[in-house]
This record gives sequence, C-alpha cells and structure tokens, in this order.
Amino acid sequence: MSPNQNHMQEAQAMSQVPNIVSTKDQLYISDMLSWNLNACKKAHFFAQNCQSPEIQSALEEAGQMHQRHYDKILMHLNSQNQQTN
Repeated sequence: MSPNQNHMQEAQAMSQVPNIVSTKDQLYISDMLSWNLNACKKAHFFAQNCQSPEIQSALEEAGQMHQRHYDKILMHLNSQNQQTN
C-alpha cells in the first residue's frame, strides 16, 4: 500500500462510534468534569466576594452554566453506563 493510500484510509470517518471508552477518553472526560466543577466553584466564590450586584449576578450565571455542563456530562455517563449493564 502506498503512503498516500494509507493516509486516505486514516482520514475516512468511522461509520459507527465504538461501544468502548478508551483510557484516553476516560482521562479527557475526567478533565472535563474537573474543569467545569472548578469553574463553578470559582465563579460562586468570586460572586460571594463581589460588591457589584451586576457582576455578582453575571458570576452566578457563569457558575450555574458550568454546573449544568457538569450535570449533563454526568447524566450522559450514567445513561451510557445503564445501557451497557
């Protein structure tokens, strides 16, 4: 097989997502959860220590957004886990 043909095979998209989660996938999911939880906590902390009501409200909204993202990731993981069991 020529190098050009090999490259074209690698570039083709998968027709179906595999039913396994690789170690790399697990690490990335763990990072996503950590990032969102950390951002949520920081936004809440800074909102509690803010004097301006407008900024405090914006920080609380940002924290709630990160909380929703965190919850969505967990909900997706839990639904995938129930489907495999």
